[in-house]
Amino acid sequence: MDTNATIIVLIFAAIFDYLIADPWGWLHPVQVMGWLISRYSQFTLSTCQGKRQRRLAGVILGLGLIIGSGMAGWSLHLITDHLHPWLGIFLEIVLLASCFAGHSLRLASLDVLTPLREGNIDLARSKLAQYVGRDTANLSPEEIWRATLETVSENAIDGVTSPLFYAIAGAFFPGVGPVALALAYKAASTLDSMVGYQQEPFTDLGWFSAKFEDILTWIPCRLTVLTLAILSGKPILVLSICRRDAPQDPSPNSGWSECIYAAILGVQLGGKNTYQGVIKEKPLLGDPLNPITPQSIQKALNLTRICCLLWLGSGITGLLILG
Repeated sequence: MDTNATIIVLIFAAIFDYLIADPWGWLHPVQVMGWLISRYSQFTLSTCQGKRQRRLAGVILGLGLIIGSGMAGWSLHLITDHLHPWLGIFLEIVLLASCFAGHSLRLASLDVLTPLREGNIDLARSKLAQYVGRDTANLSPEEIWRATLETVSENAIDGVTSPLFYAIAGAFFPGVGPVALALAYKAASTLDSMVGYQQEPFTDLGWFSAKFEDILTWIPCRLTVLTLAILSGKPILVLSICRRDAPQDPSPNSGWSECIYAAILGVQLGGKNTYQGVIKEKPLLGDPLNPITPQSIQKALNLTRICCLLWLGSGITGLLILG
């Protein structure tokens, strides 16, 4: 694929995600990945009882799906490009758009905030339960806003900026292209969300997927933090808050992704959450200078969008210079 075609794929994939997200009824790559993970996990958990067996099975699952997803994206492009170049470009646009979750993240937040704004807190709690793992049945409006902002800020990295980072990175390698690396990262993210838990039965099966996803997300997470800090107009202050609070989170990336938004917005995330009736205290991120409101969530979504536009513009400029 030449430089112009690569740029077309990047631009229109971003436009597709912004305008229509994932159309209902369309087969999504994550659905295929999820089906494969589920079937493999069920087979492994029923046949492999030893720790070493499950750990080895986890490595095979992780590497197999990540490399396989990247190869599938690359192979599909080769096949369709030989049939008709514009068919290849169209399919790459659709596949790459499916790797971005910017529009889906905005819709998810509206799904929760709209009934809350209309006074239907029970429906808002029910909607929130579809997106978070914590118990939502007794959450107050303030707690719902905090949970929504935490979801938006954490998933901005996993669902939006990291796939874009790998798409842009792939665009600079002739013969690889943006879709292959973006799909590979999407596979890693899907693995982490499905089996990357520290609780049984996935402790051994999912250990590799969880660690590998952390490694793949490390660079785009730090680049996102740096970009957002510059956008805030007060980079020294927000980065100092991140350096103070983010390392307190056990995740090498989630703490940073949530903390940068908290620092910019002047709010505090983290604190007490309940999971299946068990209270867990998460590290406090940021300073409670302002209350969390729906406007805070909208500002966070806007920050993510601007960050992506800057990255996209920088990537395209680099491709034009090198091309």
